[in-house]
Amino acid sequence: MAYLSDPKETIAVLNRYGFAFKKRFGQNFLIDAHVLEKILNASGVAAEDTVLEIGPGIGTLTQALCEKARKVVAVEIDQTLIPILREDTCRQYENLTLINEDVLKLDLHELSESLGGCSFQVVANLPYYITTPILMQLLERRVPVKNITVMVQKEVAMRMQAAPGTKDYGALSLAVQYFAKPYLAANVPPNCFLPRPTVGSAVICLTPHKEPPVFVADEAFFFSLIRASFGQRRKTLVNSLAGAPSGAIPKERTLAALSQMGLLETVRGEALSLQQFAQLSELLA
Repeated sequence: MAYLSDPKETIAVLNRYGFAFKKRFGQNFLIDAHVLEKILNASGVAAEDTVLEIGPGIGTLTQALCEKARKVVAVEIDQTLIPILREDTCRQYENLTLINEDVLKLDLHELSESLGGCSFQVVANLPYYITTPILMQLLERRVPVKNITVMVQKEVAMRMQAAPGTKDYGALSLAVQYFAKPYLAANVPPNCFLPRPTVGSAVICLTPHKEPPVFVADEAFFFSLIRASFGQRRKTLVNSLAGAPSGAIPKERTLAALSQMGLLETVRGEALSLQQFAQLSELLA
């Protein structure tokens, strides 16, 4: 069998089916065997594992996952790709289940129950336009995921693992790190895809925490506080929270909380760690 990490084979399949790329689905197919190997190594997928793949495309990563895992469930939104996967590139894999659906509309807890209630791995070359919604759905809803290994836009990967005080640090950094431990496994240049994206990519691994690293009594308030803190990065934290559209917090309250935490009244949100945001949330709530 010719693997789809060979660009010539990928082009042959596309021509055979007259496939046209659809910008609205953010389709960029991986055509580099070395990157494929890096994804597999980073994921640690083994023979006993069940894997959820989001956006299999024509099956480049799917083929490799089916050969390593016990079971693979691939969710593809583009119905024109289903015949390619089912009748051609992945027809020989009996351990593959294809679902033609928008993953954001799937009940992933229900999917987990259909797989026997076991925890599964997520391995995917994610469509970049819905990277954050997909990952936050997996993390916030506490879907029983063992780990997540995904290809994302490099800029997004840098934000996920960013530390306080850096230019990439923001609300996404805090949200991801509250739920999981991020690890950047590889950088991937545009020439590894067909068609070539205009931005660099990266493989990032997320290992969900069994329990969040900080205690927060009210998660909804905690995350609204974080979003408000980064709404206008040039503003001080006090002013950002005072003008928050989700619910203004009086300056006096924020100043009192910062004083109790030993922080200056001129501090900005980008300077606070996850632990400090948790403490501030408890003081203000």
